[in-house]
Amino acid sequence: MGPINLHEFEEAAKRKLNKLAYDFIAGGVEDELTLRANREAFNHFVLLPRVMIDVSSVDTSVQLFSRKLDFPIFIAPTGGKNLVLPNADETVAQAALNSKTVICTATGTQKILEEGKPLLWWSNSTGQPNKAAAASYARRVEDQGGKAIVLTVDNAYQSNRDRNNRNRFDYGYMQTGVPKPGDPPQPPRNPARPAMWQPHTANLTWDYIDWVRSASSIPIILKGILNPIDAGLAVQRGASAISCSNHGGRQLDGAIGSLDALPDVVDAVGGKIPVLMDGGIRRGSDILKALALGAKGVLVGRSPLWGLAAYGQPGVERVLWMLGAELKLAMALAGIRNTAEIDRKIVKKLG
Repeated sequence: MGPINLHEFEEAAKRKLNKLAYDFIAGGVEDELTLRANREAFNHFVLLPRVMIDVSSVDTSVQLFSRKLDFPIFIAPTGGKNLVLPNADETVAQAALNSKTVICTATGTQKILEEGKPLLWWSNSTGQPNKAAAASYARRVEDQGGKAIVLTVDNAYQSNRDRNNRNRFDYGYMQTGVPKPGDPPQPPRNPARPAMWQPHTANLTWDYIDWVRSASSIPIILKGILNPIDAGLAVQRGASAISCSNHGGRQLDGAIGSLDALPDVVDAVGGKIPVLMDGGIRRGSDILKALALGAKGVLVGRSPLWGLAAYGQPGVERVLWMLGAELKLAMALAGIRNTAEIDRKIVKKLG
């Protein structure tokens, strides 16, 4: 029997992956306090199910950016897919297409889109350094069929990840994959060293939204919002949506868990734009809690990679199906007939 839940998918993936690759995907930053906070946050909230409601039909669909989606579950942007399989971005994109799931990625979609297939693609970026570059990027995404731009806003510098440092992780592997026994000799690389202070887009400011808006009409989603002040500014500056996220516990250690941050972020937005959420999701009931606290949908990052490592493309599709099936069952058992009925009345914070 194969894995029956996402925890078992991770165990199956761990058995197949090189330790360096597993640690890169599974690990967080420094003492991994934020990584643990994401999972622990789900224990801070409990569900209050309703009964005596006809749930013989349950609708998990949501409307987002004028598009009906079968499930409020999206594939988050994740680095290091090539550590799992060669051409992994294309494999995950094909799984997203087959599953009718939104995928956030910077690469791997070109062939599918050129074939005219209905891939729901959001392009992910950490930003460009000036208006001309940002405008060029936005036009290119729109021309290629992108349905949104996901700007990761909490990645100004590479963080200090102890597992990677201990493994002497070489960031050149991000493109080529980890060498395996029997592979031909690799060209010399620079000695692996701690990568903290490696800049991404350290000069990123709120003006970036205006830069993108000057060249494109597709939605722009800010991923990495935890502070309600920033949530309010995102509305004021014209963001189309935000994702309440701490980068999967991979940037600032000691930050709040995403689910714990979600209620205040939702309140700060005041219903003016959609709020998404990512971090720590392992079950359909986790998704239900996030939706009850105000998220319009959730992004999952590590889980599709565990499916990919364990069984390739079918593994990714199975993970996505499993999350959707668990969400539907959780809704039914909570007395909820459709996602529009989900609100804070069915969730309670402990303590």
